[in-house]
Amino acid sequence: MNTPLRFTTFAAPSRFYALTAALDPWLWMLAIGLTIAGLYIGFFVAPTDATQGDSYRIIFIHVPAAWMSMILYLAMAFWAGLGWMLNARMASMLARAIAPTGAMFTFLALWTGAFWGKPTWGTWWVWDARLTSELILLFLYLGYIALVASIDDAVRGDKAGAVLALVGAVNVPIIYFSVKWWNTLHQGATISMTAAPKMAQTMLMAMLLMTFAFWAYAFAVVFARARALAVERERDTEWVRALAVGGSRS
Repeated sequence: MNTPLRFTTFAAPSRFYALTAALDPWLWMLAIGLTIAGLYIGFFVAPTDATQGDSYRIIFIHVPAAWMSMILYLAMAFWAGLGWMLNARMASMLARAIAPTGAMFTFLALWTGAFWGKPTWGTWWVWDARLTSELILLFLYLGYIALVASIDDAVRGDKAGAVLALVGAVNVPIIYFSVKWWNTLHQGATISMTAAPKMAQTMLMAMLLMTFAFWAYAFAVVFARARALAVERERDTEWVRALAVGGSRS
């Protein structure tokens, strides 16, 4: 008799490993294909902006990276908190796996934002509310990574990291609403759930393709890192020994 799938079915590291190992090749192919399509449309098909010229094209990388930086932080805080409250080891490992990828997207958003800001504002950096809060987000990611790595006991490290991640989550709505709460140089949202897009169809298509590409990349990398963490922590368990035997035979 088959056991029905539940939310907790893949909470076991062995099942999580098997599922994500099967998904990863498809996620990588999806990420590469969407990236090629998104960059081609964004850089070669989308029209030149009447105000900013071709310099605006950096938004096809900058905007999806900024979205991912915030979404991944909330995902990291969620899994860290879940692991802390329910003592779910796979959730805590998933939070650790998300952090480096979230930090990378945050750095990418800041870096591409500087390249966008130079021709638009005449400077690489301003202490604007959104830029500053995004920089704080990078420090929160790096702080979480450093904190969990500095504690030898993995369980204690997970708990300490969860506290930092949950407290730092308050910065995400500050980033998102900063352009509405304060008078900032950074422009408002280009895409809204309650209004029509403020860009041409080809621009919107390139933006969405790059967003989905970044999602697929994030899943692939986070899953791979989480599997490595699972094998490291569970190295004395039967399923890891069986995995090692199977790998040596192949």
